[in-house]
Amino acid sequence: MAGDGCLFCGIVAGAEPGHVVLDEPEVVAFLDIRPVFKGHVLVVPREHVVTLPEMPRALLTAVFVAVQRCAAGVVAAYGAQGSWVAQNNVVSQAVPHVHVHVVPRTKGDGLRGFFWPRQKYKDEAHLRETQAAIQAALSPG
Repeated sequence: MAGDGCLFCGIVAGAEPGHVVLDEPEVVAFLDIRPVFKGHVLVVPREHVVTLPEMPRALLTAVFVAVQRCAAGVVAAYGAQGSWVAQNNVVSQAVPHVHVHVVPRTKGDGLRGFFWPRQKYKDEAHLRETQAAIQAALSPG
């Protein structure tokens, strides 16, 4: 593992094994060793950043351009019908280094929509209250 103990920093540095599919100046993508489906890729910034909200905007652009390329690539490589793109911050984030999952998908592959129960807002007032809370918490873009 890299000196900071981060597995993904180790893969990026070449100190840990990783099956790299994309190697760019700011971003690396490699196969997930425990894939949801064959072709499941993780896209990571070379720079150690723990969560998406901490990522500098310029790096965010580089990462998501790579995500876009990988989303097209896994579909083309496996004849998939589409892809699933996901990213966790802290909760369910097994490695504390920003990483975006890109998974090839095909209708009937066994993955069923979202993995969590869906909820409803109580009423229109509850929707507006939630909307206002999030708007107030958003930092200027």
